[in-house]
Amino acid sequence: MGFLTGLVFGVVVGLSMVVLFVRCENSRSKRRIDLAKTVAAFARMTVEDSRKILPAQFYPSWVVFSQRQKLNWLNQHLTKIWPYVNEAASDLIKTSVEPVLEQYRPVILASLKFSKFTLGTVAPQFTGVTILEDGADSVTMEMEMQWDANSSIILDIKTYLGVSLPVQVKDLGFTGVFRFIFKPLVNELPCFGAVCFSLRKKKKLDFTLKVIGGDISTIPGLSDAIESTIRDAIEDSIMWPVRKVIPILPGDYSDLELKPVGTLEVKLVQARDLTNKDIIGKSDPYAVLYIRPLPNRTKKSKTINNELNPIWNEHFEFIVEDATTQHLVVRIYDDEGVQASELIGCAQVMLKDLEPGKVKDVWLDLVKDLEIQRDTKNRGQVHLELLYCPFGMENSFTNPFSSNYSMTSLEKVLKSGANGTEAIEDEKAVTQKKKEVIIRGVLSVTVISAEDLPVVDLLGKADPYVVLTMKKSETRNKTRVVNENLNPVWNQTFDFVVEDGLHDMLILEVWDHDTFGKDYMGRCILTLTRVILEGEYKDTFQLEGAKSGKLNLYLKWVPQPIFRES
Repeated sequence: MGFLTGLVFGVVVGLSMVVLFVRCENSRSKRRIDLAKTVAAFARMTVEDSRKILPAQFYPSWVVFSQRQKLNWLNQHLTKIWPYVNEAASDLIKTSVEPVLEQYRPVILASLKFSKFTLGTVAPQFTGVTILEDGADSVTMEMEMQWDANSSIILDIKTYLGVSLPVQVKDLGFTGVFRFIFKPLVNELPCFGAVCFSLRKKKKLDFTLKVIGGDISTIPGLSDAIESTIRDAIEDSIMWPVRKVIPILPGDYSDLELKPVGTLEVKLVQARDLTNKDIIGKSDPYAVLYIRPLPNRTKKSKTINNELNPIWNEHFEFIVEDATTQHLVVRIYDDEGVQASELIGCAQVMLKDLEPGKVKDVWLDLVKDLEIQRDTKNRGQVHLELLYCPFGMENSFTNPFSSNYSMTSLEKVLKSGANGTEAIEDEKAVTQKKKEVIIRGVLSVTVISAEDLPVVDLLGKADPYVVLTMKKSETRNKTRVVNENLNPVWNQTFDFVVEDGLHDMLILEVWDHDTFGKDYMGRCILTLTRVILEGEYKDTFQLEGAKSGKLNLYLKWVPQPIFRES
């Protein structure tokens, strides 16, 4: 009996183990099949599919989706023909670059020319190519190039003291992206009329300067001046949007040349919470603004001493040549006197994000480097008002910065010559005159109420009132005090006679009234651009320098007709 029981038990256990093994194998096989299907599905995925599944902000910084294709075949051919390219291109580059060097020649030098220019024996390497979607009548190609050259470049430099110095440019390293535009497309070989080329992006440009048989540091400032001249020459001669046009077929290709397409009006309003770069006291900030970093196109604000929340309220104008790719750069520096200024932070605005004819009010976070977007340190913010005005659209919107906007008889006389004709010819003079445009009027400000004001009293209450100040004229008014209320209602209106609306500002400060003094609660700073454009508006403004709090305001602008022509 025991034998039969053990036999039955053994058979049952054996069959159970066989069934369990078979089921495990089937399960493993099914998982392998599912995994293979998943891998196959991932293999068929495109970059667009992966971006739909996982947004870009969730990828680590080292993951890059590139549309560039490798160009090993081109590099092999370029290496073979490079000796001929070197001989043909050296003279061409020398003759085209020398006039630009002379244009940006430092004032301490009498002449700056090439005595020798060869590209060397090392050919550049093209690391990738991208075909861009462009108009139907053109093909745009971008090629990334890397070049560690052994070129032989010697500059013949003469000073006003009669000293002649041969300066060698050594250890040239360059990485950048060139753009080629084949336009227009035609039904005749080679199927395009002309080729435009330009340096689209300059990622790296390193070189060293050495005086042959001497030391360049013996003349203070010479090395920095020459280096700045070389970089400015490259920026002005080939850096996008500057482009070189090479006609292939006969025709008129003037539309491919670089032309201004509009102007960018910039009001540098203020900055806040700037990083303090001084050990003793506070930073002395000033701003540098540019679209193209050339000396004659770079604007600089005044310096505000010992202030981390500076108010500039300055207006600048820039020429725009390609609104789709250019951007405005703002760099905030700490003025160190005779020493080199120290960068506090920088920011940029893409011009393609601006709506033509509409003022855009922006606060930009300052970063350490515009190319490396990994800076999480708080360096402060800068406040700008931007207005992009394309040429040919002036009649479709109102430009308050225009020299013809709301001009008085006196202003028109000052703008014109003695015979009433225009007395301004060059662009610099026009820009200077535009800054002198004065818009007079009456600004009515209704302080409606405040919300969620911060607690400054020990009892958890406050007795708030608002002080209104016109910055330029220093005219002041203040509301009544509302006792023990963090959400006060005033509904009080104040009128200010404004002599220069474009360059004045309204500052509203909220204070807590105490028997033996007052406590600061926060402020709002407003330019008058919006109210001049819109005539009137009602809005809510966040208090600056406070943990919480908002002001509800109504503003109205009335030009003074007594000073205006009918």
